[in-house]
Amino acid sequence: MAAIEEQIQSFREYVRRMIDYKSAIALLGWDARTKLPRKGVEARSQVIGTLSTEYFSMSTSNTMGDYLTTLLVHEQDLDPVLQRTIEVLKKDFDRMSKIQVDRYEKFIVLTNTAQTVWEEAKATNDFAMFEPYLASIVDFQKEFIGYWGYEGHPYNTLLDAFEPDMTVDILDQLFAGLRQDTVALLSEIEKAQPIDDTVLSRHFDVERQREFCQHVLRKIGYDLEAGRLDESGHPFATGIAPGDVRITTRFLADFLSTSIFGVIHESGHAMYEQAIGENLRSTPLHDGASMGIHESQSRFWENIVGRSYAFWQYFYGDLQKMFPEQLADITLDQFHRAINVAKPSLIRTEADELTYNLHIMIRYEIEKGLIDGSMAVHDLPQIWRSKMKEYLGIEPPNDAEGVLQDIHWSTGDFGYFPSYSLGNIYSAQLAHAMQKELPDFDAMIARGEFAPIATWLKQHIHQHGRLLTPKQLIEKATHEPSDAKYLVAYLNDKYRTVYGI
Repeated sequence: MAAIEEQIQSFREYVRRMIDYKSAIALLGWDARTKLPRKGVEARSQVIGTLSTEYFSMSTSNTMGDYLTTLLVHEQDLDPVLQRTIEVLKKDFDRMSKIQVDRYEKFIVLTNTAQTVWEEAKATNDFAMFEPYLASIVDFQKEFIGYWGYEGHPYNTLLDAFEPDMTVDILDQLFAGLRQDTVALLSEIEKAQPIDDTVLSRHFDVERQREFCQHVLRKIGYDLEAGRLDESGHPFATGIAPGDVRITTRFLADFLSTSIFGVIHESGHAMYEQAIGENLRSTPLHDGASMGIHESQSRFWENIVGRSYAFWQYFYGDLQKMFPEQLADITLDQFHRAINVAKPSLIRTEADELTYNLHIMIRYEIEKGLIDGSMAVHDLPQIWRSKMKEYLGIEPPNDAEGVLQDIHWSTGDFGYFPSYSLGNIYSAQLAHAMQKELPDFDAMIARGEFAPIATWLKQHIHQHGRLLTPKQLIEKATHEPSDAKYLVAYLNDKYRTVYGI
């Protein structure tokens, strides 16, 4: 037994070093997207590639294989954290050891360079600039799938990396139902009296927006001593290490919603990671259970809390004080209705809750097409326009507001987009369960009492990190399997109230 204890300690130290590499990579990646000078991109990409390759090599090494083989023999005698750590690392080992180290390094360098190219291509509305990088990334995805193998659709193996056990068959059925319900409700809304949301496009000083966003963050529970708020081309949250979970947003002087709801959304991600249990530190379990669960937290805070009437009962007076000229003539009711307008729009991150899932379906259909070969990268601008017309009835006037609007493909995150819609489904179901235990949910929010909500989420979701699977988390928290009916009911109740239908 003493020999096994020594092996366990050695394994834990080995994993800790891997986590340290991951932390360094995350920090360099955050800097690359927020502070890095343009001329430093090439060198930074190489550094990140080197460190990522070292992490990759450790995770697929003979040493890791020996640890896993030895410890799996004694699995039943290990504590739950160690058992789950081995399970997660074994899955990664089996998957990633099929990729040659030099191919992985080339992929990491490519995606780090592609992120900066994407930013410039978006800023200059130049898809041709980004096209060869995206084509190479797609080729890499297909190459990796060839190594990993798949059951059913080749896209399934990419989905599994972000949402374990999710498949194209499940998503196709789920999205078909959501699309039907969304279109039906949207049809009713289009017949209702339109809501004036032009107030959101008045001029709002960026520095005052920043100040208000900091105020909101402090109130809802994001720990600014364990994180920070910065600006980037695309909002994101990144966990550098325990005690360091950072977020970014975009500030637009002529559209208020971008910064505020970007901040609330990303703080949902960050507060999740800030509350993961200390017992999971220095393990791969100190992370979200899946991207769908992660998105459930950001969508819960952004939409179910952040766009609620109760939330603005508490915050609207502060916002009016920050922008007296812009909001003096706008009542709370008018503002609340303005931030909840439902209508087809071009930009996913600025889409309303109702039409948001349609944006995800477009990206999902394109990703499937790129992976199974039925679509080509060169044709994406036109495919994007036709899909927007089909799903939302509108077409982007340029590629910056169309196919270039999201960062995900430049980072190689194929299979990620469906997580957003899964997050919406999870968030509505979690909110339903939460409100059974916190029946004065809305009243607490209106009083600015967010701690009970954060406590409930920490108890049922956050503290567990990756110790439990998404399925286990949802069933443990809500006492039933995941079900889209709660999202459908929530959207119907909300938008019928907002539009008076």
